[in-house]
Amino acid sequence: MRVHVFETSDDLGRAVAARVGDELRRNPSAVLGLATGGTPLATYGELRRMHAAGLIDFSPATTFNLDEFAGIDASHSGSFRRYMDVKLFDSVNLDAHRIHFLNGVADDLDVECERYEKEIEHAGGIDLQMLGIGANGHIGFNEPDETLAARTHRVQLHDQTRRDNAAAFGGDLSRVPTEALSMGMGTILKSRAIVLMAIGARKARCVERAVNGPITTRLPASFLQLHRDVELFLDRGASSLLVRPA
Repeated sequence: MRVHVFETSDDLGRAVAARVGDELRRNPSAVLGLATGGTPLATYGELRRMHAAGLIDFSPATTFNLDEFAGIDASHSGSFRRYMDVKLFDSVNLDAHRIHFLNGVADDLDVECERYEKEIEHAGGIDLQMLGIGANGHIGFNEPDETLAARTHRVQLHDQTRRDNAAAFGGDLSRVPTEALSMGMGTILKSRAIVLMAIGARKARCVERAVNGPITTRLPASFLQLHRDVELFLDRGASSLLVRPA
């Protein structure tokens, strides 16, 4: 893993956006895997700025988001699709037909997961996958467990994960769905390149374990050690437990 450390979350966001921009200039039809939550906000803000300045063109690109809550539709204020519309999609020139999302209110969620997996395969796989990391080491909604699903799947959310997402539901934990749909770790690891972002000292322990600890289903992020092209973009807090060269 290649580790980059930044003084502020804004610096980190600009660096990740530059990495996405480089990917789009090198490969205009790139397939991008996108993440949600608080960590990518600065990245999406910078991508909006870069697009408005004519520095990047999204029109030939394709996107797949990592995950979505089960039981709410795309118009719901807490849905990740709504998040992406507000934070990126509505402000750039992505072709609507090239935006791919899991449908949390599909009639059969298991069939929906299989549909999504096939769409990723049909697109040729993901060229650059953006990731955040949960305080418990989860990636996407792949929660620590005895086993991990390789492919896109339904998942029962841990209480901590639901608490971490409660702000999008008015701070009311009871409104946060108990299930979600997520790309599996196998699907994520098939990406040609991966960028993982982490902000704050609260993430430091799981970052250190992901980089230096054993590969274990109890810390899904540790499986990134198996990938040949992973970059970690960290602020000082998130990197604080990593040993740096003198």
